Amino acid sequence: MPFVNWFKKKLVVIAGLFTLGYLLLPNIVVTVFSFNKPKGRFNYEWQQFSTDAWKDPCGVADMCGSLGISLQIAVWATIGATLLGTMIAFALVRYRFRARGVVNSLIFLPMAMPEVVMAASLLTLFLNMGAPLGFWTILIAHIMFCLSFVVTAVKARVMSMDPRLEEAARDLYAGPAQTFLRVTLPIAAPGIAAGALLAFALSFDDFIITNFNAGSTVTFPMFVWGSAQRGTPVQINVIGTAMFLVAVLCVLFAMVVGNRRTKQKA
Repeated sequence: MPFVNWFKKKLVVIAGLFTLGYLLLPNIVVTVFSFNKPKGRFNYEWQQFSTDAWKDPCGVADMCGSLGISLQIAVWATIGATLLGTMIAFALVRYRFRARGVVNSLIFLPMAMPEVVMAASLLTLFLNMGAPLGFWTILIAHIMFCLSFVVTAVKARVMSMDPRLEEAARDLYAGPAQTFLRVTLPIAAPGIAAGALLAFALSFDDFIITNFNAGSTVTFPMFVWGSAQRGTPVQINVIGTAMFLVAVLCVLFAMVVGNRRTKQKA
């Protein structure tokens, strides 16, 4: 039967599309309900189409303030974790030193450890040091748990690099700095970018570790959690939809740039 044969050939594609649709379903629901006009405090049932929330996304008190704090922490945590993680990844791949195997194992502990355990441990550390809980303790905690993800992403890229390219650059009288900037860094850039994007997403989205070490500072995930106890304003869906669209645009931009570079090389 033609249909059965076609279905067998396209089974993997169909399964992939269904899986992708399943993953995107929550984002679609969030987007749809960002145009809702609920009658009560909770935005859980569709009532009426409205663009009021999009016209005034900061209409809820303190929401945009908490969003700004989350963005600041995510940006600085991404910068710190990316810089430290990249250096650690190069050190683990390129150099041989004592306890190298132990360090390799310890890198994976933050990813394997439950977040609530890490959050409680960091809180104990900050309290014993007498550090006031707030913006800086959140930032230090985020850099700490994002570091492992950056190291893993960059390390995988560095391990796949061909050392002969750097040797060729040195044979052509390129200095260490010039070799790193023009050969090593461009090749490692995709892994570094992947680690940075992952760190930003993890930092911006984190609730458990942040809640333990925030003090009186309120980030956007904490604001959403607190609002869910009293009511869920539509503006939360607006911010979530906007963040999702920005992420999609970044991915599409990266794909376009990558395709252009591939065509130029060809």
